[in-house]
Amino acid sequence: MLECYAGNGDGDSLHRFFYGMLIRDVVSWNTMIAFYVQVGDFKGAVEMFRKMQDNGETPNRVTLVSVLSAVACLGALAQGRWIHGYIDRNGIELDENLGSALINMYAKCGCLEGAVQAFDETRKKSVDTWNAMISGLAANGQSLEAVDYFSRMESASIRPNAITFSGVLNACSHGGLVEDGSRYFKKMTDAYGFKPDIAHYGCMVDLFGRAGLFDEAEEIISSMPMKPDAAMWKALLGGCRIHRNLELGEKAGKELIDLAPDDHASYVLLSNIYAMANNWSGVHEVRTAMWDRGIKKPPGCSSIELDGVVHEFVVGDAAHSQKKDIYIMLDEMAKKLKVAGYKPKTQEVLLDIDEEEVKQSSLGHHSEKLAVAFGFISTSPRTTIRVLKNLRVCTDCHSVMKLLSKSYNRDIIIRDSNRYHHFRDGSCSCMDYW
Repeated sequence: MLECYAGNGDGDSLHRFFYGMLIRDVVSWNTMIAFYVQVGDFKGAVEMFRKMQDNGETPNRVTLVSVLSAVACLGALAQGRWIHGYIDRNGIELDENLGSALINMYAKCGCLEGAVQAFDETRKKSVDTWNAMISGLAANGQSLEAVDYFSRMESASIRPNAITFSGVLNACSHGGLVEDGSRYFKKMTDAYGFKPDIAHYGCMVDLFGRAGLFDEAEEIISSMPMKPDAAMWKALLGGCRIHRNLELGEKAGKELIDLAPDDHASYVLLSNIYAMANNWSGVHEVRTAMWDRGIKKPPGCSSIELDGVVHEFVVGDAAHSQKKDIYIMLDEMAKKLKVAGYKPKTQEVLLDIDEEEVKQSSLGHHSEKLAVAFGFISTSPRTTIRVLKNLRVCTDCHSVMKLLSKSYNRDIIIRDSNRYHHFRDGSCSCMDYW
């Protein structure tokens, strides 16, 4: 009955039935946790896991895989480490499923040393285990390491699958490894007999677009046996933004809106291209279309986990209980940034605003800056700051985080909607290539 309600998405009936049960076994709890993960309520999944333990029920491998998935999406590293410790304390062997879930959790929390440890502890490594490691390294900007793991995988006689090639091609794209990416794309067909799917073609468009090779990117799109999807146009649009190819960017943006008319990112990306060209009538036209279709851009939100508690911030947030100390720290950060030669990148405030001061104020209160300021005042020196953001980090915040990592001698890790950024000693793992 629980599985029936969960499968039909009937949360109300599911909860009534569950809490009406006189006896609940591990399968019952697993069904509830999996439902929370299924509907994207990751905090609810973790809370259900805690209730399960409070009720004296012992988790099994299925439980742990589900809750690790929730923790990964929350970026809640402390909770993930607790689960890893639970696995160790109870002598639970890491099989391919549990090992892969643990690797994925650490990678999504930006903790690659934990991912490597989990990988090494997994005795029987399946293709999924290797894929989790390769994809995790790629997402965290460790492109050469991801390519190395692919080579090690082949040496271990583990046959890669389509997901493996998506991971390694993604690594090449984020690392600017154009020749390697082209070679792996060819190898996928010649050596392993895989026909590239739209995700693989999308990786190649992203690879060429990021490198500014737009002729090659358009050739891929025109020669592939299927129509480009929204993800592909979005990748090309990203490359156009990096290299300021505004003409092609406009074309890609319009194609993207046609394919994803309900996605706010489609409109925002095209609006950004127009703003970069100072085409404010174009910006107005795009935003009018958003308004007419009822599309709203979600506010930027950043979260940071401290002592098992997740603190969330939005731009200009004044609701946090420590807001006074946070804004004092923001002022201190601004002074250090000024000494370091920082100049606000006001072009990132893509609005038709002339007042430079208003633009700078908006940039200074972006949610990730508030989260980092809170991290600075709440942790001891040299502690790594880990922030999760729901939108793409802007160029200004990216520059700020590089300078702050050096000024405060702190590692700062930001996971945004696009990728992971590891800031250390004034540089970023993405090499400003994102």
